[in-house]
Amino acid sequence: MKSPEDLTFAALSDPTRRSIFQQLSREGQQTVNVLTGHSHISQPAVSKHLAVLKRAGLVEDRRAGRETYYQVRREGLAPLVDWMSVYASFWNQRLDDLENLLGRMDQ
Repeated sequence: MKSPEDLTFAALSDPTRRSIFQQLSREGQQTVNVLTGHSHISQPAVSKHLAVLKRAGLVEDRRAGRETYYQVRREGLAPLVDWMSVYASFWNQRLDDLENLLGRMDQ
């Protein structure tokens, strides 16, 4: 079984899925038909991309009659944020070390 980080990175590695995710992030909940109109690919292809995003926990769906509405799950980005926070502290420490070194060199 893939880790949450692996699922998130795999889902967002595809430019079409990133575009769909960005569209939902900017515009809010939308139907598959609306997303298809923005993506320039077929409805079945959009549905497959949405299934990958859903499996990764990045989007959720809601049925209303014959339509399915998709929206972003902001908490779905938590694995990505957690992964990046490790590197943020790494780089913050490195930059602090560099600043200290440059300060000592100026004296």
